Amino acid sequence: MSEHLRTQIDQEFESFTRRNFETPTSCRNLDQIRFYVHELCLKIDELESRFQYVPSGAFTLLAQYNACQNNMSHVDFRDL
Repeated sequence: MSEHLRTQIDQEFESFTRRNFETPTSCRNLDQIRFYVHELCLKIDELESRFQYVPSGAFTLLAQYNACQNNMSHVDFRDL
C-alpha cells in the first residue's frame, strides 16, 4: 500500500469520526459509549477488510471510549 493511500485513509477516518462521533469525554452515559464503540468496531472491520489497514487513531479512539466506559462502570458499581 502506498504512503499516499495510507494518508488518504487516515484523513478520511479522522473526518468520519469528527462528523459522526462525540469525543469520549463528552459522552454522558454507558449506552452512548457502547453505541460509539460498536460503530467504531464496525468501521475498523470495514477498513481492515477493504484495505488491510486501520489507522492507529482508530485504536487510540477505541481505547479512549473503553477507558470512559470503564470509569462510568466503576462509578456505577461504587454507588451500589
